[in-house]
Amino acid sequence: MIEELIKKMIVSVLLTVSSVVTLSAQDLPIHAGPYLPTESSLKQYHCPDWFRDAKFGIWAHWGPQAVPRHGDWYARKLYEEGSDDYKDHQARYGHPSTQGYKNIIPLWKAEKWDPEKLMALYKKAGARYFVSMGSHHDNFFLWNSKIHRWNAVNMGPHKDVVGIWQKAAKAEGLYFGVSEHLAASYTWFQTAHKADTAGAFKGVPYDGNDPQNQDLYHTKATPGDTGWLTINRDWMHEWYNDVKELVDSYHPDLLYSDSKLPFDEIGQSMLANYYNGNYDYHQGKPTAVYTCKEISAGGWVQDLERGVQDSISLLPWQTDTSIGDWFYSTGQKYKSPTEIIQMLVDIVSKNGNLLINIVQTPEGDLEPDILKSLDEIGKWIAANGEGIYGTRPWKVFGEAPHHADVVKAGNFNEGKIKYSNQDIRFTAKGNNLYTFCLNIPEGDIHIISLGKNSKLNNRKIVSIKMLGNDEKINWQQDEDELVIKKPAQLPDWKVLGFRILLQ
Repeated sequence: MIEELIKKMIVSVLLTVSSVVTLSAQDLPIHAGPYLPTESSLKQYHCPDWFRDAKFGIWAHWGPQAVPRHGDWYARKLYEEGSDDYKDHQARYGHPSTQGYKNIIPLWKAEKWDPEKLMALYKKAGARYFVSMGSHHDNFFLWNSKIHRWNAVNMGPHKDVVGIWQKAAKAEGLYFGVSEHLAASYTWFQTAHKADTAGAFKGVPYDGNDPQNQDLYHTKATPGDTGWLTINRDWMHEWYNDVKELVDSYHPDLLYSDSKLPFDEIGQSMLANYYNGNYDYHQGKPTAVYTCKEISAGGWVQDLERGVQDSISLLPWQTDTSIGDWFYSTGQKYKSPTEIIQMLVDIVSKNGNLLINIVQTPEGDLEPDILKSLDEIGKWIAANGEGIYGTRPWKVFGEAPHHADVVKAGNFNEGKIKYSNQDIRFTAKGNNLYTFCLNIPEGDIHIISLGKNSKLNNRKIVSIKMLGNDEKINWQQDEDELVIKKPAQLPDWKVLGFRILLQ
């Protein structure tokens, strides 16, 4: 009780101070509230329980770049002379000196997009939050922007994609997030300012050089400005205003940046504005989660792209990945339902969340393979979800075969990880310890961490039940291990979950 009173007093003081200072040191407008644009202030942030309990989110990484059906980064690659995308674009649409990415945008009609139907499907599949693309590196906004004419209300589908997704998510009781990839767009889109070095169009500038288009492609970068994040201060301020418009207009529960926290003190100003605006919008009961690709000291949630941690993180974190390519690609290979479930369990056992992109066609619907996968995931979640939602890590995340390769934590490591029937993962909630075998066992399941002599568990095992199965489970606790006898009847899925009641 005393701790709660102290917290309220601190918040009251911060609110008083920040209400006086509404501009940062860079004269950026910041919503008044408990957070200041400083590292020390932002470290006072605490991840809300909704995110820690939700565990599973679905992402619509979707926009005009899906139109050519060539996958990720099409808007950049079409300007890379000699690349497959360059050749395909020229054959289908014309030379990028006149027929560039700006000419793809009107072709994105989203005529089969049914957000309410999709959201109901995602909820049934087990998602507890949904994230909409705000803008990719193509600098095309999917929200109803008043400061940028290249947006989905003015062009393409002529719809407020972010707003419509948000309404559908809220109707299904899902938390709602947006992703911004704008900070990297300034250097990413510089290919549009080049020209062919050979052939009939040698030396003819691409359409990114036309001043009439440069609010889409950005102006030409100065020499040396080639990193993932620009060094141009004017562009940094432009990014701030764009993201501010997005979060101030929609008040998302989650904001994702495709980079580290961008632009140092300008990024801190953006984050303080987002947190304060969310705090005010929710009347002192904030829902805000910010994820970026940088280790967090508590000021945000670290995100790993297509990567998994190798141990339990003290702070919540998130994996973002895709069921296939990031944008629709003809003939792409999709992750299987088992692969997604294995990743989910592994991530949750290490205090993380899984955010997965479900690839939509340019028209906005889903392919049959994806529909089948979502159905299978949903059936598994319906039976095993009690061991996922609202859980926390146990004393160790699990057990792995002795011969298994150790895959270090980091981005883009998911392809190196192979889960076997000897991989065990743990989650905990109350007196229940949930134990997952990540593939169908060949025989009995052996768990060393739960033997009588184990230093990890000093509590009595009262009962063991298989999730999604009413069959009586036979087990015995030996000195060196717990042995769960392989059930005679196994469910349709490969990842087996057990509820172990401890006393």
